Amino acid sequence: MTPSTDLGVRLPEPVLDHRPGEDVPETEFIEAAMRWHFDPDTGSPFWLRAAEHLDFDPRRDVHGVADLARFPNLVDQLRDVPAYDLVPRGYGRDPGIAGVYDSGGTTGPPKRVVFLDDWFDWAVEYSLGELAARRCPIGADWLAVVPSGPHMFGAFIQRLARRLGRLRFTIDLDPRWVKRSIAEGRADEADRYADHLIDQARHVLATQDIRVMVITPPLLERLARHDDLVELVNAKVKAIEWGGAHLDADTRYLFLTEVFPGIDLYGRYGSTMILGGAVERPGLAADDPCVFDPPAPYITFWVVDPDTRRPVEYGARGQVVMNHVSRSALLPNNLERDVATRVEPPPGSARVGDSVADVAPVREFGGETVVEGVY
Repeated sequence: MTPSTDLGVRLPEPVLDHRPGEDVPETEFIEAAMRWHFDPDTGSPFWLRAAEHLDFDPRRDVHGVADLARFPNLVDQLRDVPAYDLVPRGYGRDPGIAGVYDSGGTTGPPKRVVFLDDWFDWAVEYSLGELAARRCPIGADWLAVVPSGPHMFGAFIQRLARRLGRLRFTIDLDPRWVKRSIAEGRADEADRYADHLIDQARHVLATQDIRVMVITPPLLERLARHDDLVELVNAKVKAIEWGGAHLDADTRYLFLTEVFPGIDLYGRYGSTMILGGAVERPGLAADDPCVFDPPAPYITFWVVDPDTRRPVEYGARGQVVMNHVSRSALLPNNLERDVATRVEPPPGSARVGDSVADVAPVREFGGETVVEGVY
Protein backbone atom coordinates (compact mmCIF):
# COMPACT_ATOMS: atom_id res chain seq x y z
CA MET A 1 0.00 0.00 0.00
CA THR A 2 1.19 3.54 -0.78
CA PRO A 3 2.04 5.39 2.47
CA SER A 4 -0.21 8.31 3.41
CA THR A 5 -0.17 11.43 5.58
CA ASP A 6 -2.64 12.69 8.19
CA LEU A 7 -4.45 14.70 5.47
CA GLY A 8 -5.16 11.56 3.49
CA VAL A 9 -2.43 12.35 0.95
CA ARG A 10 -0.86 9.26 -0.59
CA LEU A 11 2.86 9.65 -1.15
CA PRO A 12 3.80 8.85 -4.75
CA GLU A 13 6.69 6.70 -5.84
CA PRO A 14 9.80 8.93 -6.13
CA VAL A 15 10.07 8.41 -9.91
CA LEU A 16 6.87 10.44 -10.34
CA ASP A 17 8.44 13.48 -8.70
CA HIS A 18 11.44 14.20 -10.91
CA ARG A 19 12.23 17.87 -11.48
CA PRO A 20 12.51 19.41 -14.97
CA GLY A 21 15.80 18.61 -16.63
CA GLU A 22 16.38 15.38 -14.74
CA ASP A 23 16.63 12.09 -16.61
CA VAL A 24 13.51 10.00 -16.11
CA PRO A 25 13.62 6.23 -16.72
CA GLU A 26 10.74 5.62 -19.10
CA THR A 27 9.62 2.16 -18.03
CA GLU A 28 9.88 2.84 -14.31
CA PHE A 29 8.01 6.12 -14.73
CA ILE A 30 5.15 4.75 -16.84
CA GLU A 31 4.66 1.68 -14.64
CA ALA A 32 4.57 3.85 -11.50
CA ALA A 33 2.04 6.17 -13.14
CA MET A 34 -0.19 3.23 -14.02
CA ARG A 35 -0.08 1.99 -10.43
CA TRP A 36 -0.95 5.48 -9.19
CA HIS A 37 -3.83 6.19 -11.57
CA PHE A 38 -5.45 2.75 -11.34
CA ASP A 39 -5.12 2.05 -7.62
CA PRO A 40 -8.53 2.58 -5.96
CA ASP A 41 -6.81 4.57 -3.20
CA THR A 42 -4.95 7.00 -5.48
CA GLY A 43 -6.62 7.05 -8.90
CA SER A 44 -9.26 9.54 -10.03
CA PRO A 45 -12.94 8.56 -10.18
CA PHE A 46 -12.83 9.19 -13.93
CA TRP A 47 -10.07 6.65 -14.61
CA LEU A 48 -11.25 4.12 -12.05
CA ARG A 49 -14.63 4.06 -13.84
CA ALA A 50 -12.94 3.88 -17.24
CA ALA A 51 -10.81 0.93 -16.10
CA GLU A 52 -13.94 -1.19 -15.74
CA HIS A 53 -14.41 -1.05 -19.52
CA LEU A 54 -10.81 -1.61 -20.64
CA ASP A 55 -9.87 -4.94 -22.20
CA PHE A 56 -6.48 -4.85 -20.47
CA ASP A 57 -5.07 -4.07 -17.04
CA PRO A 58 -2.93 -0.90 -17.15
CA ARG A 59 -1.05 -1.93 -14.01
CA ARG A 60 -0.05 -5.20 -15.62
CA ASP A 61 0.10 -4.46 -19.35
CA VAL A 62 1.39 -0.89 -19.77
CA HIS A 63 5.17 -0.55 -19.43
CA GLY A 64 6.25 2.27 -21.75
CA VAL A 65 5.05 5.20 -23.81
CA ALA A 66 4.35 2.95 -26.80
CA ASP A 67 1.86 0.96 -24.69
CA LEU A 68 -0.27 4.10 -24.20
CA ALA A 69 -1.68 3.33 -27.67
CA ARG A 70 -3.73 0.58 -26.00
CA PHE A 71 -5.95 3.16 -24.31
CA PRO A 72 -9.08 4.41 -26.04
CA ASN A 73 -9.18 8.13 -26.74
CA LEU A 74 -11.52 9.41 -24.04
CA VAL A 75 -10.98 13.17 -24.32
CA ASP A 76 -14.45 13.79 -25.77
CA GLN A 77 -15.84 12.66 -22.40
CA LEU A 78 -14.13 15.70 -20.87
CA ARG A 79 -16.85 17.90 -22.37
CA ASP A 80 -19.37 16.64 -19.79
CA VAL A 81 -17.57 14.82 -16.97
CA PRO A 82 -17.72 16.51 -13.53
CA ALA A 83 -14.30 18.16 -13.43
CA TYR A 84 -13.48 17.13 -9.88
CA ASP A 85 -13.72 13.49 -10.97
CA LEU A 86 -10.42 14.05 -12.79
CA VAL A 87 -8.50 14.70 -9.56
CA PRO A 88 -6.56 11.66 -8.28
CA ARG A 89 -7.70 10.57 -4.83
CA GLY A 90 -4.09 10.22 -3.73
CA TYR A 91 -3.87 14.01 -3.34
CA GLY A 92 -6.17 13.85 -0.34
CA ARG A 93 -8.66 16.42 0.91
CA ASP A 94 -6.72 19.47 -0.26
CA PRO A 95 -5.20 18.59 -3.64
CA GLY A 96 -4.02 22.12 -4.46
CA ILE A 97 -6.10 23.05 -7.49
CA ALA A 98 -4.49 25.67 -9.71
CA GLY A 99 -7.50 25.98 -11.99
CA VAL A 100 -10.00 24.37 -14.34
CA TYR A 101 -9.26 25.15 -17.98
CA ASP A 102 -11.16 24.64 -21.21
CA SER A 103 -10.04 23.68 -24.68
CA GLY A 104 -10.57 26.32 -27.34
CA GLY A 105 -13.89 24.90 -28.49
CA THR A 106 -12.63 24.63 -32.07
CA THR A 107 -14.43 21.35 -32.79
CA GLY A 108 -17.49 21.61 -30.55
CA PRO A 109 -18.29 22.27 -26.89
CA PRO A 110 -15.09 22.78 -24.88
CA LYS A 111 -13.36 19.99 -23.03
CA ARG A 112 -12.14 20.65 -19.48
CA VAL A 113 -9.10 19.61 -17.51
CA VAL A 114 -7.98 20.29 -13.94
CA PHE A 115 -4.52 21.68 -13.30
CA LEU A 116 -3.05 20.87 -9.91
CA ASP A 117 -0.46 23.17 -8.38
CA ASP A 118 2.35 20.65 -8.51
CA TRP A 119 1.98 20.10 -12.27
CA PHE A 120 1.56 23.80 -13.03
CA ASP A 121 4.72 24.52 -11.04
CA TRP A 122 6.56 21.76 -12.94
CA ALA A 123 5.43 23.08 -16.34
CA VAL A 124 6.48 26.63 -15.47
CA GLU A 125 9.91 25.47 -14.28
CA TYR A 126 10.37 23.49 -17.48
CA SER A 127 9.39 26.48 -19.60
CA LEU A 128 11.74 28.77 -17.69
CA GLY A 129 14.58 26.51 -18.77
CA GLU A 130 13.42 26.68 -22.39
CA LEU A 131 13.22 30.48 -22.30
CA ALA A 132 16.64 30.73 -20.65
CA ALA A 133 18.06 28.86 -23.65
CA ARG A 134 16.56 31.59 -25.83
CA ARG A 135 17.95 34.40 -23.61
CA CYS A 136 14.48 35.76 -22.95
CA PRO A 137 14.70 39.19 -21.22
CA ILE A 138 14.58 39.03 -17.41
CA GLY A 139 12.80 41.63 -15.30
CA ALA A 140 11.05 43.14 -18.33
CA ASP A 141 7.42 44.06 -18.92
CA TRP A 142 5.23 41.61 -20.86
CA LEU A 143 2.17 42.10 -23.07
CA ALA A 144 -0.06 39.03 -23.39
CA VAL A 145 -2.42 39.21 -26.38
CA VAL A 146 -3.89 35.78 -25.59
CA PRO A 147 -7.14 34.38 -24.16
CA SER A 148 -7.54 34.32 -20.41
CA GLY A 149 -10.66 33.27 -18.48
CA PRO A 150 -11.15 29.52 -18.92
CA HIS A 151 -8.13 29.16 -21.20
CA MET A 152 -4.87 27.67 -20.00
CA PHE A 153 -2.65 29.82 -22.24
CA GLY A 154 -3.36 33.08 -20.43
CA ALA A 155 -2.99 31.53 -16.98
CA PHE A 156 0.29 29.91 -17.96
CA ILE A 157 1.72 33.15 -19.34
CA GLN A 158 0.64 34.91 -16.15
CA ARG A 159 2.75 32.52 -14.07
CA LEU A 160 5.69 32.75 -16.46
CA ALA A 161 5.67 36.53 -16.41
CA ARG A 162 5.45 36.54 -12.62
CA ARG A 163 8.58 34.41 -12.41
CA LEU A 164 10.58 35.94 -15.25
CA GLY A 165 9.27 39.45 -15.81
CA ARG A 166 8.25 42.64 -14.04
CA LEU A 167 4.73 43.74 -15.08
CA ARG A 168 2.28 41.77 -17.22
CA PHE A 169 -0.20 43.68 -19.36
CA THR A 170 -3.22 41.97 -20.87
CA ILE A 171 -6.21 42.70 -23.09
CA ASP A 172 -9.75 41.31 -23.18
CA LEU A 173 -9.90 38.47 -25.72
CA ASP A 174 -12.80 36.05 -26.26
CA PRO A 175 -11.74 33.62 -29.03
CA ARG A 176 -15.05 31.77 -29.01
CA TRP A 177 -16.94 34.82 -30.26
CA VAL A 178 -14.59 35.06 -33.25
CA LYS A 179 -14.99 31.35 -34.04
CA ARG A 180 -18.76 31.58 -33.74
CA SER A 181 -18.89 34.63 -35.98
CA ILE A 182 -16.81 32.91 -38.67
CA ALA A 183 -18.77 29.65 -38.44
CA GLU A 184 -22.06 31.58 -38.83
CA GLY A 185 -20.83 33.47 -41.87
CA ARG A 186 -20.29 36.79 -40.10
CA ALA A 187 -16.69 37.32 -41.16
CA ASP A 188 -17.11 41.11 -41.06
CA GLU A 189 -18.01 40.91 -37.37
CA ALA A 190 -14.97 38.72 -36.69
CA ASP A 191 -12.78 41.26 -38.50
CA ARG A 192 -14.17 44.13 -36.45
CA TYR A 193 -13.56 42.23 -33.24
CA ALA A 194 -9.98 41.39 -34.27
CA ASP A 195 -9.38 45.07 -35.04
CA HIS A 196 -10.73 45.87 -31.56
CA LEU A 197 -8.13 43.51 -30.07
CA ILE A 198 -5.32 45.16 -32.02
CA ASP A 199 -6.49 48.59 -30.86
CA GLN A 200 -6.17 47.43 -27.26
CA ALA A 201 -2.67 46.12 -27.91
CA ARG A 202 -1.71 49.38 -29.67
CA HIS A 203 -2.47 51.45 -26.58
CA VAL A 204 -0.34 49.24 -24.33
CA LEU A 205 2.57 49.18 -26.79
CA ALA A 206 2.45 52.94 -27.19
CA THR A 207 2.37 53.79 -23.49
CA GLN A 208 4.30 51.01 -21.73
CA ASP A 209 7.85 49.65 -21.79
CA ILE A 210 7.03 46.28 -23.35
CA ARG A 211 10.00 43.99 -23.99
CA VAL A 212 8.24 40.60 -24.31
CA MET A 213 5.04 40.08 -26.30
CA VAL A 214 3.04 36.86 -26.35
CA ILE A 215 0.46 36.77 -29.12
CA THR A 216 -1.48 34.40 -31.37
CA PRO A 217 -0.34 34.13 -35.02
CA PRO A 218 -3.58 35.52 -36.54
CA LEU A 219 -3.31 38.61 -34.36
CA LEU A 220 0.43 38.99 -35.03
CA GLU A 221 -0.35 38.90 -38.75
CA ARG A 222 -3.04 41.56 -38.27
CA LEU A 223 -0.68 43.70 -36.19
CA ALA A 224 1.92 43.46 -38.95
CA ARG A 225 -0.46 45.21 -41.38
CA HIS A 226 -0.03 48.45 -39.43
CA ASP A 227 3.25 50.26 -40.11
CA ASP A 228 3.02 52.24 -36.87
CA LEU A 229 2.67 49.07 -34.80
CA VAL A 230 5.52 47.32 -36.59
CA GLU A 231 7.68 50.35 -35.84
CA LEU A 232 6.62 50.32 -32.17
CA VAL A 233 7.33 46.63 -31.78
CA ASN A 234 10.74 46.84 -33.46
CA ALA A 235 11.67 49.80 -31.28
CA LYS A 236 10.72 48.20 -27.96
CA VAL A 237 10.18 44.44 -28.05
CA LYS A 238 13.08 42.01 -27.69
CA ALA A 239 11.14 38.70 -27.82
CA ILE A 240 7.87 37.64 -29.44
CA GLU A 241 6.33 34.31 -28.51
CA TRP A 242 3.49 33.05 -30.70
CA GLY A 243 1.13 30.21 -29.90
CA GLY A 244 -2.46 29.07 -29.55
CA ALA A 245 -2.89 28.84 -33.32
CA HIS A 246 -0.65 27.95 -36.23
CA LEU A 247 1.91 29.98 -38.17
CA ASP A 248 2.75 28.81 -41.69
CA ALA A 249 6.38 28.52 -42.76
CA ASP A 250 6.27 31.35 -45.31
CA THR A 251 4.82 33.85 -42.84
CA ARG A 252 7.30 32.78 -40.17
CA TYR A 253 10.16 33.35 -42.62
CA LEU A 254 8.80 36.80 -43.54
CA PHE A 255 8.45 37.81 -39.90
CA LEU A 256 11.97 36.65 -39.03
CA THR A 257 13.73 38.21 -42.01
CA GLU A 258 11.75 41.34 -42.95
CA VAL A 259 9.02 42.38 -40.51
CA PHE A 260 10.71 41.76 -37.12
CA PRO A 261 14.33 41.01 -38.12
CA GLY A 262 15.98 42.05 -34.85
CA ILE A 263 13.56 40.31 -32.52
CA ASP A 264 13.79 36.77 -31.12
CA LEU A 265 10.56 35.31 -32.51
CA TYR A 266 9.69 31.76 -31.50
CA GLY A 267 6.65 29.50 -31.22
CA ARG A 268 5.02 27.48 -28.48
CA TYR A 269 3.05 24.38 -29.45
CA GLY A 270 0.81 22.50 -27.08
CA SER A 271 -2.73 21.75 -26.08
CA THR A 272 -4.95 22.04 -23.06
CA MET A 273 -5.51 18.29 -23.47
CA ILE A 274 -1.86 17.61 -22.62
CA LEU A 275 -1.73 20.29 -19.92
CA GLY A 276 1.20 22.01 -21.57
CA GLY A 277 3.48 21.97 -24.58
CA ALA A 278 6.93 22.94 -25.82
CA VAL A 279 8.79 25.99 -27.07
CA GLU A 280 10.35 25.96 -30.53
CA ARG A 281 13.75 24.25 -30.65
CA PRO A 282 16.57 26.81 -30.19
CA GLY A 283 19.06 27.52 -32.96
CA LEU A 284 16.71 27.16 -35.93
CA ALA A 285 17.24 29.40 -38.95
CA ALA A 286 14.44 31.34 -40.61
CA ASP A 287 14.23 28.82 -43.45
CA ASP A 288 14.45 25.74 -41.18
CA PRO A 289 11.31 23.80 -40.31
CA CYS A 290 9.79 25.01 -37.02
CA VAL A 291 10.45 22.06 -34.68
CA PHE A 292 8.96 21.37 -31.24
CA ASP A 293 10.43 18.85 -28.76
CA PRO A 294 7.96 17.84 -26.00
CA PRO A 295 9.04 17.15 -22.40
CA ALA A 296 8.93 13.35 -22.57
CA PRO A 297 7.90 11.11 -20.90
CA TYR A 298 5.38 13.51 -19.32
CA ILE A 299 4.21 14.81 -22.69
CA THR A 300 4.85 12.82 -25.85
CA PHE A 301 3.86 13.13 -29.51
CA TRP A 302 3.44 10.55 -32.23
CA VAL A 303 2.95 11.43 -35.89
CA VAL A 304 0.76 8.78 -37.50
CA ASP A 305 -1.31 7.85 -40.48
CA PRO A 306 -4.79 8.75 -39.18
CA ASP A 307 -6.37 5.71 -40.84
CA THR A 308 -3.96 3.04 -39.58
CA ARG A 309 -2.59 4.87 -36.50
CA ARG A 310 0.86 3.64 -37.53
CA PRO A 311 3.84 6.02 -37.42
CA VAL A 312 4.74 7.70 -40.70
CA GLU A 313 8.36 7.83 -41.81
CA TYR A 314 10.64 10.56 -40.48
CA GLY A 315 10.25 13.57 -42.76
CA ALA A 316 6.71 12.58 -43.75
CA ARG A 317 3.53 14.31 -42.64
CA GLY A 318 0.82 12.73 -40.53
CA GLN A 319 -1.65 13.51 -37.79
CA VAL A 320 -0.45 14.26 -34.27
CA VAL A 321 -1.28 11.97 -31.36
CA MET A 322 -0.63 13.46 -27.92
CA ASN A 323 -0.10 11.80 -24.54
CA HIS A 324 0.07 13.28 -21.05
CA VAL A 325 1.28 11.16 -18.13
CA SER A 326 2.05 12.69 -14.75
CA ARG A 327 1.13 12.18 -11.14
CA SER A 328 -1.63 14.78 -11.48
CA ALA A 329 -3.27 13.65 -14.73
CA LEU A 330 -3.50 10.93 -17.36
CA LEU A 331 -4.66 11.72 -20.91
CA PRO A 332 -3.24 9.14 -23.34
CA ASN A 333 -3.63 8.43 -27.04
CA ASN A 334 -5.45 11.62 -28.09
CA LEU A 335 -5.63 12.07 -31.87
CA GLU A 336 -5.34 15.85 -32.20
CA ARG A 337 -6.70 18.14 -34.93
CA ASP A 338 -3.19 18.88 -36.19
CA VAL A 339 -0.96 17.53 -38.93
CA ALA A 340 2.82 17.81 -38.72
CA THR A 341 6.09 16.50 -40.11
CA ARG A 342 7.61 13.69 -38.06
CA VAL A 343 11.05 14.65 -36.75
CA GLU A 344 13.59 12.70 -34.71
CA PRO A 345 14.17 13.90 -31.12
CA PRO A 346 17.20 16.16 -30.57
CA PRO A 347 20.62 14.53 -31.15
CA GLY A 348 21.90 12.84 -28.02
CA SER A 349 18.46 12.90 -26.44
CA ALA A 350 17.08 9.89 -24.61
CA ARG A 351 13.55 11.14 -25.21
CA VAL A 352 10.83 8.82 -26.44
CA GLY A 353 8.19 9.64 -29.02
CA ASP A 354 8.48 12.15 -31.85
CA SER A 355 9.35 15.76 -32.31
CA VAL A 356 7.06 17.65 -34.70
CA ALA A 357 7.61 20.36 -37.30
CA ASP A 358 5.50 22.75 -39.36
CA VAL A 359 2.28 22.04 -37.49
CA ALA A 360 -0.98 22.94 -39.28
CA PRO A 361 -4.67 22.28 -38.60
CA VAL A 362 -6.70 19.65 -40.40
CA ARG A 363 -9.72 20.98 -42.30
CA GLU A 364 -12.26 18.74 -40.62
CA PHE A 365 -12.11 16.89 -37.32
CA GLY A 366 -14.71 14.70 -35.66
CA GLY A 367 -17.24 15.64 -38.35
CA GLU A 368 -16.80 19.36 -37.62
CA THR A 369 -15.14 22.04 -39.75
CA VAL A 370 -12.04 23.33 -37.94
CA VAL A 371 -12.28 27.10 -37.35
CA GLU A 372 -9.25 28.63 -35.64
CA GLY A 373 -10.19 32.30 -35.73
CA VAL A 374 -7.73 34.17 -33.52
CA TYR A 375 -6.84 31.23 -31.23
